[in-house]
This record gives sequence, structure tokens and C-alpha cells, in this order.
Amino acid sequence: MSMPIAAFMFVALLAASIAHLLWSIGRTWPIRNEKLLAQTVVGTAGIEHMPPRIASFGVGLALGMAGVLALALADHDSGGIPLDVVGVLLALVFLARGIIGYTPGWAARTPEPNFRLNDRRVYSPLCLLLGAGFAALVIMRLL
Repeated sequence: MSMPIAAFMFVALLAASIAHLLWSIGRTWPIRNEKLLAQTVVGTAGIEHMPPRIASFGVGLALGMAGVLALALADHDSGGIPLDVVGVLLALVFLARGIIGYTPGWAARTPEPNFRLNDRRVYSPLCLLLGAGFAALVIMRLL
């Protein structure tokens, strides 16, 4: 049962990783305008440009590695306790990001309407699912 969970998580994380890697080379996919893209995916007040490309590159790599780690967690014989610990940490990071997306403080920090809409409908729920997925993979390894 853990492999289908890990596979779905890998696909979601790979898609997010590819988007960030594209942004790191200056592409604005899936939005043609950099300002609108920044308002949609960053959301801070008055944002005009995407964050530095190196930041997008780092996030893209981190998301890709998280996807590979999800697949590794599906293999009950690999990694041992260190992999379980990394899985728990990833679960906590994704769950925290998902929960923070619904707080008034986060809404005040990221007031752009496009971001607010996508954060409530896509970004935060996806983070909650990924966090739950990492938690489930670790729990299944321990059973």
C-alpha cells in the first residue's frame, strides 16, 4: 500500500520541482507575465518580480529530493532509522506549511488575491496531503 502513496507524492513533488526549476532559468510557465506569476506563487504585498533565481533553483532541488525520499520510504528495507527521521521531519515541514496557509497572519503576509485563492484551494491542501503522506509512509515502515 505504501508504493501507490509514494508514487502519487512523487508525481506531485516532481511537478512542483519542474515548475521551480523552470522559474530558476527565467521561464514564467504557466503564466506569461512575471509580475502575475510572482503575485500568484509568492503573494507578498506589492510584489513585482519573482524571487532570486537561485532560491527557485534551491526549492526545485529540495522538492525533487523530497519526491525521491518519498519513494525511498516506500521501500521498507532501505535507509533504516535515519530515513524514518527524515520522513518525520518532512511530514512536519509540509504539515506546518499546510496549516500556516489557513492562519490570519499568513493571509496578512500574503495578501495578493491570486495567491490567496490558490493557497486556500491548492497550495495548503497539497502541503497537508504531502505531510500526511510522509507521516503515513513512516508509520507503514514501522508496522
